[in-house]
Amino acid sequence: MQFIARKFDELSTVELYEILKARSAIFVVEQNCVYQDMDDLDYRSLHVFCEEGKTVTAYLRVFYKEKDVVQMGRVLTLKHGTGLGGKLLHEGLRQIREKMPCRKIYIEAQKYAVGYYEQEGFKVISDEFLEDGIPHVQMELELTDC
Repeated sequence: MQFIARKFDELSTVELYEILKARSAIFVVEQNCVYQDMDDLDYRSLHVFCEEGKTVTAYLRVFYKEKDVVQMGRVLTLKHGTGLGGKLLHEGLRQIREKMPCRKIYIEAQKYAVGYYEQEGFKVISDEFLEDGIPHVQMELELTDC
């Protein structure tokens, strides 16, 4: 299994199509949540993903929220319960450290996934809130090596 990290302009049309298809499959269809996924942040994001054939099976994106703060989002795996999510998160953090110097990483995590992020050192920094009808919390990971 190999992870790929590309800026928007480096993505092939097939990669972009497969990324958008995976995001729609998870966030719109599986979670039954109608929302505008394409929000223009993709243009300035680093896209980290894994493919099986041409199918994107794991994905996340990261972008600068502020000068020293990177925001991670759209974290997904098509194959649940296989350990792929942990590998994706680990690779995403590695790519941030390598390519996006920052002092902290910020996420808006779905409440059920808090433990997933806590395994990598993220801490909850907010009360629960609803986004598109789904409970979320804000989390941060302070970095000392970026």
